[in-house]
Amino acid sequence: MKTLFKWGIIGPGRIAKQFASAVKKIPGASIYAIASRSSNNPEQLKHSFNAKKYYRSYEELTTDPEVDAIYISTPHRFHYENAKLCLEAEKAVLCEKPLTVNAKQAEKLIKLSQSQHVFLMEALWTRFLPIYSQVRQWLDAGEIGDIRMASSTFGFKAPRNAQDRLLNLELAGGALLDIGVYNTSLAQWLFQKPPQTITAISQIGETGIDETDSAIMSYENGALAQFTCSFQSQMLNQFVITGTNGIIVVHSNFWEASQASLIKNGKTQTIKRQLEINGFEYEINASMRAIKEGALDCPQMTQADTLTNIRTLDTIRQQIGLRYPFE
Repeated sequence: MKTLFKWGIIGPGRIAKQFASAVKKIPGASIYAIASRSSNNPEQLKHSFNAKKYYRSYEELTTDPEVDAIYISTPHRFHYENAKLCLEAEKAVLCEKPLTVNAKQAEKLIKLSQSQHVFLMEALWTRFLPIYSQVRQWLDAGEIGDIRMASSTFGFKAPRNAQDRLLNLELAGGALLDIGVYNTSLAQWLFQKPPQTITAISQIGETGIDETDSAIMSYENGALAQFTCSFQSQMLNQFVITGTNGIIVVHSNFWEASQASLIKNGKTQTIKRQLEINGFEYEINASMRAIKEGALDCPQMTQADTLTNIRTLDTIRQQIGLRYPFE
C-alpha cells in the first residue's frame, strides 16, 4: 500500500523553496519531481529541492504516474495554462495565488476540475494558519458583537527592477494580484459573501502596473472592508476587525501571523499559535488529506471562494483601468 505522498513542482522559484522546505518536514510527504524549462543546472536544482527527478518539460511531469499532486508557482500569467495542463492529465493541483489572472480563466479551470473530478485549489496559505482558527472562534462566539469594519494593509518597498515579475506588465505583475489578493480574500473569509459595492483607486507606475491600491467594499448588513496594498512603502501589515462590542487584531504580518488580540471592555487578550514549520504545512496537510479523500478543494479555501475573490479583483482592476496585454 502506497504511503508516501509525492509532490511535483512547476516553477521552482523562491516561494516553491518555502513550500518544499515544509514538505520535507511533513511525515509521509516528499518532493518527488521538479519541472523547469529554464534551469541551467538540473542536478543542482534536484539537490536543492531534495527531488528524485527533474523534467525539462511540464508535460513529462504531468504524465509521471508516481506524482500524486502538482504545486504550481510560476508567474501569474502562466497559472491558467499550467493548471489546465495538469488537470487535463488528471493530476491534482495546488496553485499559488492568484489562481488565475481573471475570473474567466478561473471559471474554466473550476469547470475542468469538476468535470474531471480532480482536486484544484488556490494556495492561499494564510487561511489555513492556526491563528485564524482562533479568530474564527472569537467571531462565532460573538466576542466583538456585529462586525462593522475590516481594515488591512499589505505594503513593502519592492526592488525597482522593471524585469522582475512584480513590476512586469507582461507577467501580470502589480500589487493587487500579488499581495492585494490576501486583503480581499480575508475580507471574503470574514464576511463569507461578496461585497455589494466596490470603490477603488490606484497609483500606476512607469511599467504600467499598479504599485499602490486602495479600496472600500460594502456588504449587505452595512459593514465595510477597506484595504491598501503597495509596492512603494512599508506598512503596518495588520488585519483589524472592528465590531459593536470589541476589536480583533491579527498582528503583523497578518498573512503569516501567529498572534492575534481580542480587545473588549478595556482589556486585551493576546493569543499565540506558533507555526510548526513555516506556515505552509497547514495547507499542504489539508490538501493531501482532501486529495486522498477524493475532494475537489478544502473547506478553508473553496473553489467558490476563489471565484468570488477573483471577481472582486476583476472589478477593482476595471475601476483602476488595469488590463494586461495578453487578456
